[in-house]
Amino acid sequence: MIAPAAEEAGSPETAPDALSGFTIGVTATRRREEFCALLERRGARVVSAPAIRLVPLAEDTDLLAATRRSLEAPVDDVVVTTGVGFRGWMAAAEGWGLSAELSDHLTRARLLTRGPKARGAVRAAGLNDHWTPATESCEEVKQHLLAQDLRGRRIAVQLHGEPLTGFVAELREAGADVIEVPVYRWLPYRDTSPLRRLVTQSIAGGVDAVAFTSAPAVLAMLGAARADGLEDALLAAFGGRVVAACVGPVTAQPLVAKGVPVLQPERSRLGALARTLARHLPAHSVTRLVAGGHELEIRGHAVAVDGELKPLPPAPMAVLKRLADKPGHVVPRSELRTVLPGGSSRDSAEHAVEMAVTRLRRALGPAGIVETVVKRGYRLATHRGEGL
Repeated sequence: MIAPAAEEAGSPETAPDALSGFTIGVTATRRREEFCALLERRGARVVSAPAIRLVPLAEDTDLLAATRRSLEAPVDDVVVTTGVGFRGWMAAAEGWGLSAELSDHLTRARLLTRGPKARGAVRAAGLNDHWTPATESCEEVKQHLLAQDLRGRRIAVQLHGEPLTGFVAELREAGADVIEVPVYRWLPYRDTSPLRRLVTQSIAGGVDAVAFTSAPAVLAMLGAARADGLEDALLAAFGGRVVAACVGPVTAQPLVAKGVPVLQPERSRLGALARTLARHLPAHSVTRLVAGGHELEIRGHAVAVDGELKPLPPAPMAVLKRLADKPGHVVPRSELRTVLPGGSSRDSAEHAVEMAVTRLRRALGPAGIVETVVKRGYRLATHRGEGL
């Protein structure tokens, strides 16, 4: 796992253009516009591909059944995993005419809140929270409960979009009667085409990072890739040039389980995730070198020449990145053909390479950055080891 980015109190805000030249895929549904705005304000190009949607609470018969079961007898412990989920549960109960009875049961129970947002929702409902883990993790909540004698205790566990299978199983093995409360459930987004496009863009290197704000969104993207026979290729992309950024450890778990390195902030917040990406990508996903006497900073879809950012189309950018892989070395046309988007015949591919180099030179501006070596290929006008 990529080490969480430190966020010291009072640290200076990331430069407003820190993400200029980078493309970031966003899979969020809830608070999508807010998160996209956080990235765009830092200069990022955002590809929005909603992965999941919420089941409306008022229509959720499973939630109603779990609520009625919770009211059949006193509940000893209630695990509150999310603030939005707890508020939704209370609102749904009010719509069903069960609000007063549910509040009475919760008043008599110990409320274990997973984090400050869950704790805030409990207090806003006029209830008292019993305990909150320092790590904001379900694992710590589980260990806290298992350290006690759970035989015969009734425990309601508010789920957060997906089953907590292991969590619930261990409590039951310890003797507890566990009620799973599916406060909100995720289903695949109705239009899966944006997510499927994001999968192919990630594999092709068309995005520099994909940001996840929930574990169900991770699972949905992996599922979409699997349905198209692309899951292994997607995981390989996440293990290579594409950064998988997750808002917290719960979200990251499905990727960590598959051995994917994950970037995450120390605090599980959208703002913290945006700041972490704005620090990480310029530091780890930029190639800096000097060519033709000019300073180049190669980013995802743009290159800064002497500090001036110049967006590049996919073909010229692909050529530039391949040349930058071997600074100062000649890269033959046959090799450059392999990095161009799309397939074509040998003759047309030769022409496509020449056109991509022409467009690259025009976009870069100053002459002499890309050199032609007659009958051999092209190179950046630099020497191995010459850089910034």
